[in-house]
Amino acid sequence: MAKVAIVYWSGSGNTEAMAQAVEEGAKAAGAETTLSFVSDTSAADIAAYDHIILGCPAMGNEDLEEYEFEPFFAELLPNLPGKVVGIFGSYAWNQGDWIENWKQRLEDAGVKLAADPVKAYSYPDDEALSACKALGETIANA
Repeated sequence: MAKVAIVYWSGSGNTEAMAQAVEEGAKAAGAETTLSFVSDTSAADIAAYDHIILGCPAMGNEDLEEYEFEPFFAELLPNLPGKVVGIFGSYAWNQGDWIENWKQRLEDAGVKLAADPVKAYSYPDDEALSACKALGETIANA
């Protein structure tokens, strides 16, 4: 059974709803999950997992949340190559390019995502929530 860590930051609840759907999908696939708001865990704790799913909305000019999530991610990033990784998040302006920028940062660090990133415009609709569940299942089964 896979042990899956799901870590997210959410300001409005949109990305939190996505995180809950990701967890639902991972559990449905038989995984043991840990769901954490980013400030409730540490990069060292999450680095111990082999299956990691990260969620963060677009902030500012298509960036990750800068005060809690970005420092956590920067510390975790060197530990991610070789692990099963997925990412998700929501956005409410621009085109949602932050997720492609985030994916590129991971690839530049030698991380190959185990599934396509999932993004939702504003509050996730049924299609986005289904994609989140599929992300959880995919990571749990990888």
